[in-house]
Amino acid sequence: MAKPPRGGSGGKAGSASKTGRGGGSPGASGGQRNMRVRLKTARQRTTSQQKWLERQLNDPYVAAAKRDGLRSRAAFKLIEIDDRQRLLKPGHRVVDLGAAPGGWTQVAVERVKALEGRGQVIGIDYLEMGSIPGATILQLDFLDDSAPDKLKALLRDGQADVVLSDMAAPTIGHSGTDHLRIMGLAETAVQFAREVLAPGGAFLCKMFQGGTERELLADLKRDFETVRHIKPPASRKESTELYVLATGFRGVGASQSDALDEPNE
Repeated sequence: MAKPPRGGSGGKAGSASKTGRGGGSPGASGGQRNMRVRLKTARQRTTSQQKWLERQLNDPYVAAAKRDGLRSRAAFKLIEIDDRQRLLKPGHRVVDLGAAPGGWTQVAVERVKALEGRGQVIGIDYLEMGSIPGATILQLDFLDDSAPDKLKALLRDGQADVVLSDMAAPTIGHSGTDHLRIMGLAETAVQFAREVLAPGGAFLCKMFQGGTERELLADLKRDFETVRHIKPPASRKESTELYVLATGFRGVGASQSDALDEPNE
């Protein structure tokens, strides 16, 4: 899989990749100086748009994703998590919720060996996204009542080994409301994971810090052996984004015997 960038945003080195284009650290080769790109503010561009564009142009993960043929910088979040946690193994069946534009799906395909016919990857999103060799893409809103059954019908034996969710609701700028919206998506993803995960399965889901996530984590602990917070280096430092990782699925209603692990990433 692709190499996460080093330096800049604090990324760490990863393993060699079939999808890599070149190699090395962004902006760190050839003896060239790293020159920050600054844009002249255009009349049609707001200040926030200007800052976002400058951040994108100067983000080493964005450059590395383009170099390695990955569809988004978010792919490096999954790469960094999986490098440490070893979630995605050859032969695994994976469901990627909120898959567009496809960065996580690309990573999953390579790591479970889906192109070799060993693993299986299914991505779902209401946004249109181009096909990804080795993956089945379903263009459908995950919140649609028909989505869970359609995903189950596509899965081998109707079960998954890993459920991934990088879903995020559109923000309105009100932190409390935005937090509740993404927590609602996370709760829906948890319910789906309970329905499809095989024993020992894993669930990885994006959420944002805001207080109410503790209830969801405690709920997950009843069904998984281990639950922890993870914030990979590719997550921007200023963001309240983090991921909850639940491993060792043991079924709904299982006793809550272990204490919740504190963030360790």
